Amino acid sequence: MYNQPMLKENSLKGKTIIITGGGTGLGKSIGKYCCELGANLIITSRKIDVLQKSADELILETGAQVLAVQCDVRNYEEVENLLKVSIEKFGSVDALLNNAAGNFVMPTERLSAKAFDTVVDIVLKGTYNCSLALGKYWIKNKLPGVMLNIVTTYAFTGSAYVVPSAAAKGGVLALTRSLAAEWGRKNIRVNAIAPGPFPTEGAWSRLFPPIVQKFVDPLKRIPLGRTGEHQELANLAAYLLSDFSSYINGEVIVIDGGEWIHGAGQFTGLENIPDEMWDAWEKMRTR
Repeated sequence: MYNQPMLKENSLKGKTIIITGGGTGLGKSIGKYCCELGANLIITSRKIDVLQKSADELILETGAQVLAVQCDVRNYEEVENLLKVSIEKFGSVDALLNNAAGNFVMPTERLSAKAFDTVVDIVLKGTYNCSLALGKYWIKNKLPGVMLNIVTTYAFTGSAYVVPSAAAKGGVLALTRSLAAEWGRKNIRVNAIAPGPFPTEGAWSRLFPPIVQKFVDPLKRIPLGRTGEHQELANLAAYLLSDFSSYINGEVIVIDGGEWIHGAGQFTGLENIPDEMWDAWEKMRTR
């Protein structure tokens, strides 16, 4: 079944992983699976009460060691402190999942400059702050490392109505490939995942509130006809964080049920043509 765990037991045993934005949503789901596979986990965001609640839940559910650290990834000093506290607790850090994000779904002309700053600072600046801190640490201590960035399919193409996010995620995509090329020789792998729709309690309701669903049905954009299961994304993320993927570097893996490639096709809209019209069209061509 597609919602079942994929990797064998203890696949991440002894690994220590930092997940930004790890207290809720997809970050929490990925973190839980990493714990189930034997990893030590550090989850971080700006809201320590949410983080601590999630950490307590993960410890209870998995028996793993989970550390909640308050950190605003937009502030490099706070990121350095996150790394320091993590090393003090677990001795070292093996992997980083850059998951923290922000977004506004809105016509661009309705956004303020501050709205742009907020999204770009969290998504792009936050990702390079964490990547720089961890990269410096691994290189200085001659340690291997793994980075995994959560991007989006519109990082490839751009997208209307999410312009700050598209610009920032496009930057993260370039950062992923650039660091993979530069740091691979230092035994640091950098990859990314571009997820499609994976409903979460918070983000999904903001992106597709009932008033929007009257006009937009996201399922109609997905050839497989369903949204993703959190375990599917967790399976992929855990694999890319594990040693099983040790020859994958600089890659961006799309997991979206075919949504983005469906939207990119010039003639995809022809799927709405009924069979009898195709019959008539075919007869016209064969005359």
